[in-house]
Amino acid sequence: LVWLSEIMLQQTTVAAVKDYFIKFVSRWPDISALAAAEREDVMRAWAGLGYYARARNLHACAQVVAARGRFPDTIEGLLELPGVGPYTAAAIGAIAFDFPVAAVDGNVERVVSRMFAIEEPLPQSKPRIRELAQGLVPSLRAGDFAQAMMDLGATICTPKAPACGNCPWTEDCVGRAAGIAATLPRKATKKAIPTRRGYVYWLERED
Repeated sequence: LVWLSEIMLQQTTVAAVKDYFIKFVSRWPDISALAAAEREDVMRAWAGLGYYARARNLHACAQVVAARGRFPDTIEGLLELPGVGPYTAAAIGAIAFDFPVAAVDGNVERVVSRMFAIEEPLPQSKPRIRELAQGLVPSLRAGDFAQAMMDLGATICTPKAPACGNCPWTEDCVGRAAGIAATLPRKATKKAIPTRRGYVYWLERED
């Protein structure tokens, strides 16, 4: 269930995913059932959720896991599965296996950037953010911590008008103390799009 929800939530919101998640679990209650399904049926059930490579990878991943009998129990093993990248592997590892790893999505990037007042713009600051996020992970209940961080970014430490008064880390947030929390994380300035000019010729004959 953790794996399915994390794949569905890539590039999508919980509100958009909820009904699809229920439909998938009802139709294919375990990994073996999903692996045995026709890919076309999986694609049809996914229709409307977007980013269809996720559905193809979901089915392929189910077949790999069903063939080996279980999910890998290491981050390295999870990264070898179709459709599982660094964030998804960390989220599955923390939530399903309680590995003490940081699952860093956009919400967590924002929380950590503000917590430590990281003014270096994204994406250059990503390695530093991951390092600092990893340092926050407790040795116990890593899965609860991962979900708490995601929820903190989604509901309190929001992109605009963060509710700092409701944040459990208000006193420790360097960005809030400096008065710059709402401006973080910074993003690199986009290159100006050049203006291109050309000439058009129109030729006519007498007829």
